[in-house]
Amino acid sequence: MISKKILVEIPAGLHLRPISVLCNYSLDYKSTILIKIGEKTVNAKSVLSVLSACVKHGDEIELICEGTDEEEALTMIAKIIQGGLGSEFIKK
Repeated sequence: MISKKILVEIPAGLHLRPISVLCNYSLDYKSTILIKIGEKTVNAKSVLSVLSACVKHGDEIELICEGTDEEEALTMIAKIIQGGLGSEFIKK
């Protein structure tokens, strides 16, 4: 298991559109990918789960990955969150 703390700098926080991008990338990995904010931990592969975390601009989250491809998953998910989950990350 590995983890990394990230500051969410997306102006509107994690709302439906960026969450859908996040979940689509998370589903590419075999590892379990969790997002922890405060005392709440949610599954990064579930849109409703991440939406329920109510992550806002300026919140610090912790990404937690565990599994065979955990390092690759953590690197990519951290990169896309820090990149703002914008249109350049939407899969075609």
